[in-house]
Amino acid sequence: MLASDPQTEPAHRMSLSFEARLHDLIAAIYPRADRADLAARITQAFWPGERPRRRRARVPSNNFWSEKDALLITYGNSIVDGVHKPLDLLRDFLHRNLRGTVDGVHILPFFPFTSDDGFAVTDYRAVNPTLGDWSDIRRIAAEFKLMSDLVLNHVSSQGPWFTAYLQGHSPYDRFFMEADPGEDLSLVVRPRTHPLLRRVETAAGPAHVWCTFSHDQIDLDFRNPEVLLEFLAIMRLHIDNGVRILRLDAVAFLWKVVGTPCIHLPETHAIVRLMRLLCDYAVEPVILVTETNVPKAENLSYFGNRNEAHVVYNFSLPPLLLHALQSGTARYLIRWQQGMPPAQLGCAYLNFSASHDGIGMRPAEGILPPEEVARSIDCATGQGGLVSMRTAPDRSETPYEINITWFDAMGATCAGETAHHMERFLCSQTIVMALEGIPAFYIHALLATGNDHAGVQKTGVARAINRHRWHYPDLQTRLDDPESRQARALGELRRRMGVRRRQPAFHPNATQFTLQLDERVFGLWRQSLDRGQSVFALHNVSGETVEIEPSAINLIDGEDWCDLLSGERIASVGPAIRLAPYQCRWISNRG
Repeated sequence: MLASDPQTEPAHRMSLSFEARLHDLIAAIYPRADRADLAARITQAFWPGERPRRRRARVPSNNFWSEKDALLITYGNSIVDGVHKPLDLLRDFLHRNLRGTVDGVHILPFFPFTSDDGFAVTDYRAVNPTLGDWSDIRRIAAEFKLMSDLVLNHVSSQGPWFTAYLQGHSPYDRFFMEADPGEDLSLVVRPRTHPLLRRVETAAGPAHVWCTFSHDQIDLDFRNPEVLLEFLAIMRLHIDNGVRILRLDAVAFLWKVVGTPCIHLPETHAIVRLMRLLCDYAVEPVILVTETNVPKAENLSYFGNRNEAHVVYNFSLPPLLLHALQSGTARYLIRWQQGMPPAQLGCAYLNFSASHDGIGMRPAEGILPPEEVARSIDCATGQGGLVSMRTAPDRSETPYEINITWFDAMGATCAGETAHHMERFLCSQTIVMALEGIPAFYIHALLATGNDHAGVQKTGVARAINRHRWHYPDLQTRLDDPESRQARALGELRRRMGVRRRQPAFHPNATQFTLQLDERVFGLWRQSLDRGQSVFALHNVSGETVEIEPSAINLIDGEDWCDLLSGERIASVGPAIRLAPYQCRWISNRG
């Protein structure tokens, strides 16, 4: 990904353009602040001492990433053995099983925490000692592009920050969002069903603090610039320890104004732009990724005008992909993809099917009709899945996410067909690889992990169903057995990812056009940036054999066309192209 520029200068010698842009952002976020003073403090937080910075901002381009880029998503302790540090085991797993397949790894929050599997942080400056230490993080970062989580919106109610708030100690006495329960908070967008406010006793008397996600996760008050400065210093700590991709967790909820939905507010976007400005002038190549599990238009807004996130999650993809493979029709997946704009210059989508959370249903709003959402949920629950709810503005409860492992979600269709389980699963992941953007794979998808109902029963948390911890010797035994489900899934996915990384037409910003074919086939035309390679990526999402005429995908006569996945030669004029149930074909003029 991003390459650094050796032309640097001390951070205190700011160019006018940087200073002017920083002052404008401060005015948008903190209009009453002393701009010069706050600008100096922001610069010192991100570039402490005499740290150098770039003389000019990085210019947006398509050279920030390539077709070779792919990410593994994992917890630091998804693999354990009871003897070695989990981060050491993760590094060994990466080298043994994924070297040359993925070049980056997203280690989910690796800090001390009290709940939500790491997202209720107690200390942002420490590595959870049960995982390892900063030296283990730096070792992985030296070998793979490392993504870490900046859990911005909230901290643990049991951590030192909130304890200091309760005791009235400065500066933390003004770090947390308070609200009057008598105020009208009905417009607030909620991802959960619990009461928004929690009553606490402080040194100054009772208060009600804001809790977007749980009562153990207390929302910070970014109206206080000291909170922003704290996180800019934490960003620097991550960067100094080798992190090159920063995921802004739950960033959409950052700024609150009573009487508004308290999501995607202008100040939130301005804070993302400020962080992007700092990253653009950082010597180190740093990429910002926004985590906004919301409908399409809201999600895309975080690209800004090429001045906010470098990368946004393609959150609509998982529920639409799930529905397509369950129903046997790509109708809604096609309709959505036809309306997706290409990422702006210097921006990219992050494509995924499974994540550490459930399959979010909000991003399907306005795309999947309610009856199709219900079908999808019924099919998933039939495969052992669970459903988490949220409170809508009208105070009703509505599905927020489906909790299930991706492999088990692919176990049956809406019609109850259970045949072709592995083929259906592989088709889903191959679509993730073919789409415009950077593919990311959750470890439990790559390993075809089944539902962990014991984990749910033990923790009482629905998301635990998809957060299994593999015992490393057992996992390696399975991966060494070519007949095991884990070896079959990972082996074939590695093969297809290896094919993908050799095709310039799969550059994250290569041209993409959605093909109008049989509704059972999700088809894409990808063309390399230099126009030298075309790939017609055809994916049969049904359990039926489908035939496509070569003329339907405009195979140019005189070119030698080949299915990159099977090695089969494809004639531009001749018999129909046959796709077996759930078969994928990547037909290219450059094999």
